[in-house]
Amino acid sequence: MLRQALVLLAESEGLELPAEEEYALADSLPGWTVFPDVPGALAELRARGWRLVPLSNTDPDLLAASMVAIGVPFDGAIVAGEIGSYKPAYGHWRAFAERFDAQPGRHVHVAASLFHDIAPAQELGIPAVWINRLDETSDLPREAELTDLAELPDTLDRIVPAELASG
Repeated sequence: MLRQALVLLAESEGLELPAEEEYALADSLPGWTVFPDVPGALAELRARGWRLVPLSNTDPDLLAASMVAIGVPFDGAIVAGEIGSYKPAYGHWRAFAERFDAQPGRHVHVAASLFHDIAPAQELGIPAVWINRLDETSDLPREAELTDLAELPDTLDRIVPAELASG
């Protein structure tokens, strides 16, 4: 998927992309810097009893590198390369519900992509928090909108009270 994205981007910009460079974006992913607010917010969520499960459009090895860089334990992951489905298709959410016995009203989807995450979560009736780091605008329904993860623990606790999330 990342290879295809880079190839299409180069084509749209009229740039030559040598065949040996087509995987440059995917190859660079394990070295991407984690946003500074992420480890602390996710650690606080775990301390409050929240389970953390990324739903990712990448391959298992790329996601694993990101999870190590974040430095906070996760409870599992749903990865496109393993389930054969790419968001915005509903496969990630279905696999999450099956693997983690996710009950409606007891989990929240947190994401930055309106197209890949917030829209399908809304369509599925899953509460969503949009992490809008780019100061974008949207009319899509969501439970909350944050510019980073700093306020995420308190936001999630307001959306799903602790007695529901942990029970």
